This record gives sequence, C-alpha cells and structure tokens, in this order.
Amino acid sequence: MRTASAILSAAFLTVTASAMDADSGKLLFNNACRTCHSVKEGDNRLGPSLHNVLGRKAGSLPNYAYSSAMKNADFVWDKGKLDRFIADPEAVVNGNNMKPFGGLASADDRAKVIAFLETQR
Repeated sequence: MRTASAILSAAFLTVTASAMDADSGKLLFNNACRTCHSVKEGDNRLGPSLHNVLGRKAGSLPNYAYSSAMKNADFVWDKGKLDRFIADPEAVVNGNNMKPFGGLASADDRAKVIAFLETQR
C-alpha cells in the first residue's frame, strides 16, 4: 500500500510540476516569442504558428514563407532540437529568418517554453 501511495504521490508531483512549467512557459513565450509567433492553428505572423510544432518537419507549415535555409532543414522538431534552436537559432539552422532574436540563454526558461508548446496541440 505504501508503494502505491508513493507512486501516486510522485506522479501527482510530476504532473503538478509539468503544469507549473507550462504556466511559466506561457509567460516566457508571451515575453520572448509572441511578438512574431502565435500558438493558434493557422495564425502565421512574422513567424509561423507554433501550434503543434513538436513532431512537425521543419519548414513544412503550409501558407508560410520560410527562409530557404528552414525549408531545406532536414529534421523534425523534437524537444532536443527545439531546445537547441531556442538557445541559438543560427547554430541549428544557419541562414534562418529569426533575427534579431539571438536565443534564450537559460536552459530552465527554454524547458518551460517547450513545456508550454507541448500543451499547444
């Protein structure tokens, strides 16, 4: 019984921490990303919509004019790739159109933004 209780408690704490990360990530997204990006499906702005970005092939969203560098990027967005891109876009896709955004230095902040983006499906 104690083992089951401990497992349930750990699961609850993990879910609660993830929800808190997503909430913090929403604020970080709004401050760092929303000027150019939306999480609403089909709402392309200066940057493409980031709705359902995880699992999407880079440069593949219809009705958005990607840079040739992003169109030719041969990968699918996963947490690791997104983390590296948010840290330093130019290092991941040289020639992208993310300027003047130079990246988010804090690994914790990037993890929170990614946790928020995971909820946008």
